[in-house]
Amino acid sequence: MFLPVTCKNKIAKIYKKPSMQSELISQVLFGEKFIIKKKIKKFYKGYSSYDRYPGYVLIDDFLKDKEKKNYRVKIKKAFLYNSSNNKILKKSLLFNSKISISESKKTFVEMSNYLIKKKSISKITKKSNNYLKNIYFFLGTRYLWGGNSVEGIDCSGLVQELMKSVNKKCPRDSKDQSIFFKKKIPLSKIKKKDLIFWKGHVAIALNKKLLVHAYGPKKKVLIMPILKTIDLLQKKNLRILSIKRP
Repeated sequence: MFLPVTCKNKIAKIYKKPSMQSELISQVLFGEKFIIKKKIKKFYKGYSSYDRYPGYVLIDDFLKDKEKKNYRVKIKKAFLYNSSNNKILKKSLLFNSKISISESKKTFVEMSNYLIKKKSISKITKKSNNYLKNIYFFLGTRYLWGGNSVEGIDCSGLVQELMKSVNKKCPRDSKDQSIFFKKKIPLSKIKKKDLIFWKGHVAIALNKKLLVHAYGPKKKVLIMPILKTIDLLQKKNLRILSIKRP
């Protein structure tokens, strides 16, 4: 089949198996595409377009849409407005959601029968190396295994969403990220934006002394000293596997 469908909700879950009781393994945001391989009852089996991550999604979370999404939400949360009276709705789109615009006004742009403020979006353009510029959107975000949004995220999802925001490709899981990024760095040479990998975990260096990560034991995204984190994980028999420079 291999047909693309577009996420129509704020977030759509990717499940490991075709069941809502199955493990959450990733997420797709509004406007992002999922490639269908086949239907299984109320699920699509396939993979996300951005990273080819395989799994199952609910059919009801997606629609067939050929419009090119050329804008991205650039703030933490963008509220939607009624297109007839400009009144704010109880609907919002999250950072990195993708949209297409049908009409532009002074303060708002129109998309899918809703309005969204111009200042909350930006055109999807060329790549940038400054993938950490929006890290503050995620500080304090709750830890969620398989999460890919500012409402819940895991360690590798954090790296991926930050990379995605500057149009850089990045695998979903930390083990694949550690292979994908090639340039190895010794701990003594670590600097801002370097990635530190342990088995099943990844963190991002903010400078020579501090890192940021979605840390399961603390249940949130937070900043910690690099050496303290290394020591904590070593006590759990987890040693650094590699440090990579994206």
